[in-house]
Amino acid sequence: MAGALDLLRHAHANPGVTRAEAAAALGLSSGSATEIMGRLRAARLLGEVAAPSTGRGRPTTVLVAHPQGPLVAVAELTHATWRVTTAAIGGELAPAAVHRHSGGPPRAVLARIRAALDALCAQHGDRVVAVGVSVPGTVRGTTVVQAATLEWRDVDLAVLAPGRPLTVGNDASLAGVAEALRGAARGHPVALHLTVEVGVGGVLLVGGVPALGATGAGGEFGHVPFGDPDLHCPCGARGCWDVTVDGRAMARSLGRPAPADPRAFAGEVLAAARSGDRAARAAVAQAASALGRGVGALLNALDPSVVTLGGLGPDLLASEHFPASVLQAAMVWRRTALPPIVPAELGARGPSIGAAESALAAVLPTLATRR
Repeated sequence: MAGALDLLRHAHANPGVTRAEAAAALGLSSGSATEIMGRLRAARLLGEVAAPSTGRGRPTTVLVAHPQGPLVAVAELTHATWRVTTAAIGGELAPAAVHRHSGGPPRAVLARIRAALDALCAQHGDRVVAVGVSVPGTVRGTTVVQAATLEWRDVDLAVLAPGRPLTVGNDASLAGVAEALRGAARGHPVALHLTVEVGVGGVLLVGGVPALGATGAGGEFGHVPFGDPDLHCPCGARGCWDVTVDGRAMARSLGRPAPADPRAFAGEVLAAARSGDRAARAAVAQAASALGRGVGALLNALDPSVVTLGGLGPDLLASEHFPASVLQAAMVWRRTALPPIVPAELGARGPSIGAAESALAAVLPTLATRR
């Protein structure tokens, strides 16, 4: 029979669900649902508010996060910015200010993030039960083993959450988790998510669960050699897909030097292309074609039921050159039965939402035993 953890997970995964709907989904009698809900309310995990009246049947309640319930702290680091926030059961993120950093040695950046996390923990006290972190790099456990855009190697992030459970994930992989649980890939059995920012990363999700390999460092699709073998990648390899689809690729197409901020530069080129600039349109076409060819190859290899594209992905998806390149790379039998390739729904919030989901998933079993 379903118990407290099942009801807690169901309420978290389905914001706005009524007690009656949750009981039906979990096969619980009305009495059992009432008893379990009473325990979760006493433990300050879930609360209830009156459901909108339909005018028919007995009134029911909507399950919500308890107003004094647990929170997870979330830190999101990108190649140029960082932010911290909190999330409650149900996954809603609190508003967060975005701060810029200039890269360099990790100590200074991590010190600022740690101070912000400490302030959140001081504000909310023991309600903060875990910390989730999103980073633009390859992750193993709590260590960033390589973040080429930050020039970091083997940086342990345990310093960010002393005394609290910590989960750390690659930003693109976490965005994929978010899309599978709360976005465009929800309900799909096998989903491929790709994010194009500075390079391209992503994750394959099976039943909503990320396939991250033997060490947890999987999903580095940008370092598959879909690119020009004469091009060096900051990761140390040659021919990486990473350097063919972003602002660095657009700069090469335009005869410009490598931009200090490839993401911002790509945004400028996309805006110029929309305004009719021929050179910019050609640069976007090249990047869209490179992305499309890689997506087509991954369709052959991974057979997803949906592909979601984040970051610059939706802009490149809109190019007429993208679908033609997907078809060019796809096996003949697949060309008449391509899965949907769609923009990610959660946008820039994806990595933070995914980090929150990862942290909450790690502690929900323990929380459900509270009395």
